[in-house]
Amino acid sequence: MTPAPLVLLDLDGTLTDSYPGIAASARVAFTALGLPVPDDTALRAFVGPPLVDSFPRFSVPPERVPEAVAAYRGYFRTTGMWENSVYDGIPEQLTTLRDAGVRLAVATSKPEVFAGPICERFGLAPLLEGVFGAPPDHVPSSKATVVAAALDALRPAGAVLMVGDREHDVHGARANGLDCLGVAWGYAQPGELLGAGALDVVDHVDGLAAAVLAALDRPAAPGARPGGAGTVRSADRG
Repeated sequence: MTPAPLVLLDLDGTLTDSYPGIAASARVAFTALGLPVPDDTALRAFVGPPLVDSFPRFSVPPERVPEAVAAYRGYFRTTGMWENSVYDGIPEQLTTLRDAGVRLAVATSKPEVFAGPICERFGLAPLLEGVFGAPPDHVPSSKATVVAAALDALRPAGAVLMVGDREHDVHGARANGLDCLGVAWGYAQPGELLGAGALDVVDHVDGLAAAVLAALDRPAAPGARPGGAGTVRSADRG
């Protein structure tokens, strides 16, 4: 029997439209620090990367980044995390994949302490084998380390594919020898996903399941995982 494939799904911008809560939390942080608040377009860059990477890009001095993160989290944990919604059609697409025998899990740069409750609150958890996120803010992390943690926990024997909306998802997948399928309804800049090396980009939510199943059928290059949906072996991860 062919082992069941595994799909690791980004959360923000892939399964949920989390921008309203993330933007509101960032505004609180900049205001608390007495710094200019970026406009709405600029704040979209906060969706995806870890906060410790995002604040310095907006001229927050390194020594004040912990203060900015604390102010952001203060609003986010009480209010911002719920200013969020599942994209229309996502539950149906995930159900189609589950019915096709695909294992599903979330791998997100959002701290796991927030990602788990969000998936529970918005009804995604029953469709997932697990929700994997970043550790607390003081612990170094990247999308690559989150993906690695998911692979270590789930021990997939079949093909594995990442699905995400930002270049960080592509890089995190590639660091673990996996392909990443991009989605166009999230927060990437034009050309960002393909420029980062995404396998392809899905234009609409209603095409997600079909695109994932097509990607999982791609044969991997002999002796290597990159170039198609990867088959992860424990020896490959060390």
